[in-house]
Amino acid sequence: MSYRELRRSDLLDALFALEREEDINRVPRYFSYEHFYVVYCKFWELDSDHDFSLDRNDLAHYANCALTYQIVERIFEEAPRKFSSGVPGKMGYEDFVWFILSEEDKTTDTAMEYWFRCADLDCDGVITPSEMWHFYEEQMKRLEGLSQEPVLFEDVLCQLHDMLQPAAEGCYTLADVRRTRPQSSLLFNSLFNLHKFMAYENRDPFALRAEQLGEEGQVLSDWDRFARGEYLRLAVEEEPEDMQVDTADEMWGAAAGRSAAGSKMLLEEADADEEELAAVGLGAAAGAAAAADFVAAASDAAGATAMDAAS
Repeated sequence: MSYRELRRSDLLDALFALEREEDINRVPRYFSYEHFYVVYCKFWELDSDHDFSLDRNDLAHYANCALTYQIVERIFEEAPRKFSSGVPGKMGYEDFVWFILSEEDKTTDTAMEYWFRCADLDCDGVITPSEMWHFYEEQMKRLEGLSQEPVLFEDVLCQLHDMLQPAAEGCYTLADVRRTRPQSSLLFNSLFNLHKFMAYENRDPFALRAEQLGEEGQVLSDWDRFARGEYLRLAVEEEPEDMQVDTADEMWGAAAGRSAAGSKMLLEEADADEEELAAVGLGAAAGAAAAADFVAAASDAAGATAMDAAS
């Protein structure tokens, strides 16, 4: 990195933030272990033969085969950037880093330039409807294969035109894409990524707004949200089985404890009921004795009255 590049970047700001923050993962720029872990695990999952390089078939399986074969082919033609692997037809780890950062956050300048070069087939600096149809045709066939109602290309083109508002009708430049971010990411998702295109068509704006906010209310980038979700997923998958067994034992023990406590409570209630019944029985016996005494006294009084009358 040159001195000029250093001054234009926010690397120094990130370094100063590290001095003030004890937890390095709270500074997501450049130094986050979570981000590195996600990128490396994603690469390792795709590298089926573990030769530390990816071929076309490996990359086509990214995100459950979300990408079209047309865009995978353009990437391996090295249209967005030259591979650093040194092996023809192979994508190295550094090349994959460029790819995944551009794929998961299409709002950055680097990502926009990456995908714009892919879509610009004739490299004239303009994306035309004919070039867009070259990629979208495969999207329509994939939608039909999933029994989804395909969105007509004319409708997509009209929507993108209203969203991007290019200076020249039917000619989309890199300046148009940068000017209309983050909405411009739809241009690339509609052409290359089936899952994100379908998610946009079925989007919930209120849920989307909630996802954009972090734990402390700060707005997260697309990459930050993706990395956080993937890190949590990987952490669950990597959890040892004995820890899962211990967790199950703890849950069973807690349930057994609640059951024992409930049984004890029932026994205590039963004892209380018996005492109450005994008290009621004693009260009834005392009442009966008092009634007998009253009847006897009444009889004596009646007898005495009768004797006085006879006299």
